[in-house]
Amino acid sequence: MEEFHQHAKTLVPMARIWHVVAMIPEGKVSSYGKLADLAGLPGRARYVATALKSAPKQLALPWHRVLNHQGRIAFEANSVHFQQQQRLLRDEHVIVVQGKVNLSQFEWRPDMPTLVLALPF
Repeated sequence: MEEFHQHAKTLVPMARIWHVVAMIPEGKVSSYGKLADLAGLPGRARYVATALKSAPKQLALPWHRVLNHQGRIAFEANSVHFQQQQRLLRDEHVIVVQGKVNLSQFEWRPDMPTLVLALPF
């Protein structure tokens, strides 16, 4: 029973992260830290990465739209995951130069109605 309660405590924050990641529109990106803030988990950028790794495949989250705080792909350069993320972003017309995206051009900035009405936390 104790194990179940520990699992339930971690699932709720993950579900919040999954919800916010699913909101990132095509052609836009966000950072791990910004997503943590939007999910009501400030300072938990690394937890966002954990939540994405743990997400059930059937959620079909746009994980490729999540970058580090500098707008860089977090995977090792030229790894399979790096190449996949870069390709998926480019397929959405996001400009990626040497693994980096210009956040001033492509960062998702939710408007006030989205922040107030679409975030249930």
